[in-house]
Amino acid sequence: MQLEVAIDCADPDRLAGFWCAALDYRPGPAAPPYVTLLPKSGAGIPVVLQAVPEPKRGKNRVHLDLYVEDHEAEAARLIALGASRIDLGVAETAGCHWIVLADPEGNEFCVCRRDEATTA
Repeated sequence: MQLEVAIDCADPDRLAGFWCAALDYRPGPAAPPYVTLLPKSGAGIPVVLQAVPEPKRGKNRVHLDLYVEDHEAEAARLIALGASRIDLGVAETAGCHWIVLADPEGNEFCVCRRDEATTA
């Protein structure tokens, strides 16, 4: 079995720049309406950006969680790339802290940090 994550969007080519920089991925095969993004390291889950005609409505039913050591610094980096912060503040539950962001087309994702005590 192979896994990839698909993100619906209006403009896959424009969104590819954001997600490649955000995830340290590179553009892969593209054939309208799809643009595939691949990990530069070769290991990881491909992300497929799929052009769809309908606009985004409401909250995503599935989203990405990006785990990093410093979630505040990473959120600032992603905002500089074009993400926007969803005004929920810093959330916390079960030893995990996260910040909710949206990509340039409004698709939500989380930047997360686990407490050291919960990762041991």
